[in-house]
Amino acid sequence: MRSNTKLVRVLWTGVWVLAFIGIAAAAHRIFALEFPEKFSRSNSPAAVLDIGFTQHKMLTLVHVLPGVLFMVLGPLQLSRAIRNKYLNVHRWSGRVFLVCCLIVAVSALTMSFRMAIGGVNETVATVFYAILFVFCLTKAFIHIRRREIVLHREWMIRGFAIGLGVATVRPIVGAFFAARRLSPHEFFGTAFWLGFTINLIAAEAWINYTRGRPIPEQTLVLSELSTTVE
Repeated sequence: MRSNTKLVRVLWTGVWVLAFIGIAAAAHRIFALEFPEKFSRSNSPAAVLDIGFTQHKMLTLVHVLPGVLFMVLGPLQLSRAIRNKYLNVHRWSGRVFLVCCLIVAVSALTMSFRMAIGGVNETVATVFYAILFVFCLTKAFIHIRRREIVLHREWMIRGFAIGLGVATVRPIVGAFFAARRLSPHEFFGTAFWLGFTINLIAAEAWINYTRGRPIPEQTLVLSELSTTVE
């Protein structure tokens, strides 16, 4: 079964748009922490978001900096062209990617208890998806070690989609701010549930749509030579 070329292009466009949103949000957060006088949002409804990040600057940086690498490396890890043409790059970036994922997940769990803007609702959403995120990537690691390429691909897609969910949360939060009907404390947790769940549903839909598609022979040959994070 061959996937529709236009659909693939739309999907990859969406992935890169979300990755750009994630990188832009991370860059803004880093600059806001380092140069608060220039990036202050004191007159904005979003100013309340800056308080917790400022109070926990080091924790925020530990979360955000690996997050940038996650947003850059994630799409590259899923690129068949790079995987097949530059196997060593794929392997080494895979190692860095998994380390970044672990740091992002652990720091997210810590942040959810120390600085949750949306209270218990946000904490529960973060804990649930952080654990699921690590579970998916652990499964992906196990399957590639066993050279189970199809299962590795599926669990990598799930894991990356969950991680990319933080970028999906951004426009949802923006929509809530634009509506001006709820405070950040009231809507932030809901925005987290929506963002991560939308991405996971999209990932499952894509996995099911492409399931059964023949794996290129080149990929099978390369899998016999090495694993992603060996």
